[in-house]
Amino acid sequence: MATACRFAVPLGLAQLPRSRTGAVAVAQCGSKIPRSVAVRATSGGEGSAETPEIIKAAQDAWDKVDDKYAVATIGVAAIVALWTAVGAIKAIDKLPLLPSVLEIVGIGYTGWFTYRNLIFQPDREALISKIKITYNEITGTSS
Repeated sequence: MATACRFAVPLGLAQLPRSRTGAVAVAQCGSKIPRSVAVRATSGGEGSAETPEIIKAAQDAWDKVDDKYAVATIGVAAIVALWTAVGAIKAIDKLPLLPSVLEIVGIGYTGWFTYRNLIFQPDREALISKIKITYNEITGTSS
């Protein structure tokens, strides 16, 4: 117990709280703490919260998966890709001129896309039909 207290400050843990008199309000390192509290674990009895529906849905979906290894691998790869993308964006953001140039390019492309696809009704309808066709190709449905 004494070694854990000695390493608390270098690890960045909080200081022990002090009372009004300046004495430490909790047990010091190496002293014995009275054990007058009993804890009992229960499984689903009185006072336990029900499992939320989203967790049940996730468990059902996971149970239906045939290749759990592949799904877990894809999940880990997605997390690594997201972490890498965030790191790349932070690195680009530190460059002095590039973020401003990319912002101008983004504003220009947004204006062009809006003019080309959203202002006039025939263009909007063509865009909506393209989105529906792409959605049907991805999901494998036809309507």
